[in-house]
Amino acid sequence: MLYWSSIRIFNSEGDYYWAHGLISDATYELMNSVCNSSQLWRESITGSRFDACVVVNKRLSVEFPKAFDGYNVIGDTCTSSGESQLDVPGYPFRPKFQFSSSTPPVQAALDQTKDSENIDVCVKEKSSQYLNRKDVQEALHAQLVGVTRWTGCSSVVNYDMLNLEIPTVNIVGSLVSSGIRVLVYSGDQDSVIPFIGSRILVDGLAKELGLNATVPYRPWIEDKQVGGWTQVYGDILTFATIRGAGHLAPLTSPKRSLALFAAFLSGKSLPEALPN
Repeated sequence: MLYWSSIRIFNSEGDYYWAHGLISDATYELMNSVCNSSQLWRESITGSRFDACVVVNKRLSVEFPKAFDGYNVIGDTCTSSGESQLDVPGYPFRPKFQFSSSTPPVQAALDQTKDSENIDVCVKEKSSQYLNRKDVQEALHAQLVGVTRWTGCSSVVNYDMLNLEIPTVNIVGSLVSSGIRVLVYSGDQDSVIPFIGSRILVDGLAKELGLNATVPYRPWIEDKQVGGWTQVYGDILTFATIRGAGHLAPLTSPKRSLALFAAFLSGKSLPEALPN
């Protein structure tokens, strides 16, 4: 059951895209009927070419603009960057379904973005510039032998992308079974690892372990605002979303991320909404 759930988690991307108005009804239908996210991913890695997946990939390439951050769908991207952050080779997260150099990539912008807490949309670009300053490198005692430029993505570290489909939920289950509290959280504006998949994972794992909901699905509060939603199983396995957060939740929603993390470390429940 857990392996089936892991595939469903992978394919929750399509559900998220459609529910957030990122793709058309027609493309969503195709992703559910002829070529889903896991197939697109597998073919982009293996180099195989299933005609239906080529069609879906082309539709996604049109419907996803390059100036779009899939890691934070409500965020802006840095427009002043001299080098495109869309074409970083070997990026270890999820280089979206890019079949060839002639196919427009459906890769999320890697620039970090802002939210209500005024995050600098060009922080990634500025960080790169800062860490490439000679005086900074000397102050950090950086080893520069054979390195011409510091980059956020290393070509030295190689990933077997097909391993992304190997389910690891059993590892989480073993932690819970041994009495270790586990928190699985997602920013609700992250389309790369959507909260839909995280929610499916936690619910499926709870059923597998025979854990009942001890805290029903409810909103949690931070600074008198809804910080997200949460559900707890067996007082040991917690699912939570961070409202307004992207893939890098502490960057896009630092206050809410800190509140979530602090509650988890202290073993306390997330603050509840005040009664009406």
